[in-house]
Amino acid sequence: MDATRDFDDIRAFDNTEVRRTVDALVADEHFQRSVSAISGGIPFATIAAMMKTCDTVRQFQERICYPIVTNLIKRCTDEVTLDISSIANKEAAHIYISNHRDIVLDSALLSIKLLEQGLDTVEIAIGDNLLIYPWIRNFVRLNKAFIVKRGLALRQQLEASMELSAYIHHTIRDKHQSIWIAQREGRAKDASDETQESVIKMLSLGGGNNIKQSLEGLDIVPLTISYEFDPCDYLKAQEMQLKRDNPDYKKEAKDDIQNMSIGISGQKGRIYYLTGTPLNTMLAQLPDGMGKPEMFRTITEWMTREIHRNYTLYPCNYVACDMMEGGQRYAGHYTADDRRQFEDYLQGQLDKIEVPNKDEAFLKRCILNMYMHPVINKQNAK
Repeated sequence: MDATRDFDDIRAFDNTEVRRTVDALVADEHFQRSVSAISGGIPFATIAAMMKTCDTVRQFQERICYPIVTNLIKRCTDEVTLDISSIANKEAAHIYISNHRDIVLDSALLSIKLLEQGLDTVEIAIGDNLLIYPWIRNFVRLNKAFIVKRGLALRQQLEASMELSAYIHHTIRDKHQSIWIAQREGRAKDASDETQESVIKMLSLGGGNNIKQSLEGLDIVPLTISYEFDPCDYLKAQEMQLKRDNPDYKKEAKDDIQNMSIGISGQKGRIYYLTGTPLNTMLAQLPDGMGKPEMFRTITEWMTREIHRNYTLYPCNYVACDMMEGGQRYAGHYTADDRRQFEDYLQGQLDKIEVPNKDEAFLKRCILNMYMHPVINKQNAK
């Protein structure tokens, strides 16, 4: 595949498309309502006027996205920290592969923190299942997102994966633009954060037949995202019961919108981004002649361990472990107030769940599992 092709159906928008995309967004009533809901009281007319001053993607991010997300950080988090000290050449283009906590904010907060360190923002991989309104498609592509096609037949999926991989290689190699992509399709409902081998296979497609050389050219860096509190935890637990009670249950588009809205506006406490050892360090140690299945399995397992190894753990994670086990094994990592506060938080989240035949004991275990898994996974990764 020619990596210089336009990739028009999936690529992020460029500077030539900013003006007409801004005009379309400003005129869209759904966009007006959505932005007004998260703008922190800034009148939409003020935002629209500022949008119309933007001629480039960089200006749009700095004048529109940066203030909105910075305002969200102040209102909905205690602090957000980015530590990329494991990367030697921070100016180079990388692929950040991370666990996935929030549909919108995982990549948005990363970009904000990169900007604050004098670095460029990332292009963002986003599934087309989330682009349910024209304004969402326009907004994310203007905000440096490219589209991952979902729900295709097997042959179409292979073609889409080849196109996606070629675009990613083109973006790193020719545009010198960093990328964020999740380690798996969708968020891990139980916060166990296992890397999907299919993601690694897709990334290898666009750089020639040599898997090792293809992946080396992408300069992949594992990134661990640790939220103290996940405002969507109760929605994930609710979905688990609905699927348990009805194996044919499928989320609707409105459910994704609800997750996006609550994920953005809900309280998250502290958030920590920490990069791990770059994948190229591990690839250099792989023996020559390793078969494809073993190589993909080895890389996938290493990525998962590296992400698990770099969790930042909070008192609530340890409290969840002791609540789940019914003991005091981790009591040295939290105070009595920490435990009381988490117990109150947990009950408050459970009270929000409205499902037929509500199974509170099951739902409680689901949420506790989300907060417990980082502790267990980090211990196992060592």
